Amino acid sequence: MTSSYIFLTPPGSAGTRLDETRAIRDGFTWLGFLFPWIWLLAHRLWLPAGVAFLAQAVGGALMDEPGLGLAGAAIALGVNVLVGLEGQNLRIRSLAAKGWNEDGLVTADTIGIAEDVYFSDKANITESDGAAAPDWENKTRPDGRHGHATSLGLFGFDGGR
Repeated sequence: MTSSYIFLTPPGSAGTRLDETRAIRDGFTWLGFLFPWIWLLAHRLWLPAGVAFLAQAVGGALMDEPGLGLAGAAIALGVNVLVGLEGQNLRIRSLAAKGWNEDGLVTADTIGIAEDVYFSDKANITESDGAAAPDWENKTRPDGRHGHATSLGLFGFDGGR
């Protein structure tokens, strides 16, 4: 399944400290859904973790009251869903507030492929390893012509059929 990965560089690095670059998957997080305030604490999001803990405590207290069990369960489940869906965005926004820069967005099947694509144009990687950068150019034809291909193997777009 294809996911988007956001690459953040540390403050003041200007792309020179590549070993400190962080890649964060932009999407749903199961651990954030199952253990919301613990997941937030693990990522040093103190205020959102406190709010999530208090909201779940209120939801738990409401579930014990007769007639309010459904409302308490909705609050507790709502916290889980919200952290599961928006937890990664909270991480990105927290790092951006600390001065980290969003340097790139890569869509790939795995984080390994996303890192290969992101670091492929960075000169420091190829110079230190001595390896050649991968060739990412899309070569559909031997002569390299573009714009004359058919769509899905059907008709061309040159006006005829």
